[in-house]
Amino acid sequence: MKDRVEVAIIGGGISGVALAYELSKRGVEVAVFEKNFLGSGSTGRCGGGIRQQFSTEENIRLAMESVKIFERMKEELGWDIEYYQGGYLILAHTEEEVKQFEKNVRLQRSLGLDVQWLERDEINDIVPELDVEGIGAIAATYCPTDGHAYPPKAVWAYADKARELGAHIYEFTEVKGIIVENGRASGVITERGETRSRFVVNAAGAWSPIVAEMAGVKLPNKPYRHEIMITEPLSHFLDPMVISFHDNVYFRQTMRGGIIGGWGDPEEKPGFNFASSLKFITTMARLLRKYIPALKPVRVLRQWAGLYDVTPDAKPILGPVKEVEGFLQMNGYSGHGFMVAPMCAVLLAQYITGEPLSIPLEPFSVERFEKEVRGEVSVVG
Repeated sequence: MKDRVEVAIIGGGISGVALAYELSKRGVEVAVFEKNFLGSGSTGRCGGGIRQQFSTEENIRLAMESVKIFERMKEELGWDIEYYQGGYLILAHTEEEVKQFEKNVRLQRSLGLDVQWLERDEINDIVPELDVEGIGAIAATYCPTDGHAYPPKAVWAYADKARELGAHIYEFTEVKGIIVENGRASGVITERGETRSRFVVNAAGAWSPIVAEMAGVKLPNKPYRHEIMITEPLSHFLDPMVISFHDNVYFRQTMRGGIIGGWGDPEEKPGFNFASSLKFITTMARLLRKYIPALKPVRVLRQWAGLYDVTPDAKPILGPVKEVEGFLQMNGYSGHGFMVAPMCAVLLAQYITGEPLSIPLEPFSVERFEKEVRGEVSVVG
């Protein structure tokens, strides 16, 4: 194991390996420390959705720039990550939602996003099988450049290319402590020894508050279980991800034909809970039958759970903290990490190397929580 690098990254999910790649291609020596295997946390357990339809400028810009990266990822990294731009169909069920969606669309279009407004009788033009009347949808928005990919392949693609460029990636190597000297993070302590560095990046997802405490830093993130399931493979019929904030549900069809989707339990308490529940699978089965009645006879193959790393405003925490110099945050994605991590990695790499920032980091600073913040409302939670 290397005893000295420029940047030590804690966490081997999409964020950690994407940052390792972005730094390595800039000539920066990095080491990634993952306590399990790459993608074993939230990345490998997520639904793989990639959307740009958010309610805040910060999340929209991160997502739009990340989509540009996803679009060239196959050529740049040399991997087919099963990226497919089938769109996102987001359903409105109430007049209050309609007003919010209209506001969202105005903001999204002002930032250059191609998003369509659909009246009730136009929704089936996108998904003919959807029971619009039965689910009580009265309008929807649709962005054709939203889509999905296969998260494990995205992790492997970034990691392989980073290694090729000289990155050191240590799986099954848990960080036990952060070295802080004279107010600066200067390395990590692992079960295999110490690695000194000029920067330490906390990309530990739901475990990021625990990692931050190693350096004496408090983060407001909290872990919440979110459950997910997949059905047997079906002939292809569904292009977009279908999502409802009203019903807290989302689902799409994978490249292999299965319907993958999740439901957010509004009564879920924070904690490191990976158990699968009967409540989830019965609720999810009922919702799928309600949304697309033709799915009634389809069999569920399996269900599992992952963790959302949730901040008070559902926006990520990126960049430095005032307590410890050189200790950078890359966490708090609130269920949207896979879709925005590519651009977040670019921004952190730009910050570390002193390049001009493509997007300012101030709106993502943890210090924003010292005052009132405006939260992202377009979330399944």
